[in-house]
Amino acid sequence: MGGHHLILGTLRDFITDDVVDDTHDERYRQKIARFLVSEKGYRKAEIHPHHPLVVAAGDRRGRLWVDYTVTVDDRALMVIKYAPGSMVTRHRPTLAISRLVASYQIPVVVVTNGEDADILDGEQGRMVASGFDRIPSRAELLDQLKMTAFTPISPKRAEMEARIVYAFEIDGGCPCDDTACRIA
Repeated sequence: MGGHHLILGTLRDFITDDVVDDTHDERYRQKIARFLVSEKGYRKAEIHPHHPLVVAAGDRRGRLWVDYTVTVDDRALMVIKYAPGSMVTRHRPTLAISRLVASYQIPVVVVTNGEDADILDGEQGRMVASGFDRIPSRAELLDQLKMTAFTPISPKRAEMEARIVYAFEIDGGCPCDDTACRIA
């Protein structure tokens, strides 16, 4: 990673064991991954870090990385988006991401700054809990799975959500940020 991140060396990714740049943001991502495994009962194999997502807004395209997609029983059940600072400004683009990562609405959407978290109902788009410790455990997510409709996302809806992600994450992103980029 380059851009505006202070690189402090390298570290091993907790999930993949890959060597990655050690930045303040990456330390928070690693904290999240450890928390999901040690405190919330997820298996490393269920946590998919750095998921690439390509979005289009008309003839413009961009790529970003979803910090974590959590998959249980072959279903994406939760997306987690980390970013420093204000979380409320990240609700809408993260909800949009949750409608693009799979062909259906991912039920749980987490927005976190690494210290706090807002947990959103993917279907309704409303906040259902607040606090890092309120991120659902594996058992809680499996319970929720029983009541989840996995509503398919129509192509028209996916197009609108992609435009939202593009506007917030690509066009609205810092030009020196290397976590999202325009694609020619």
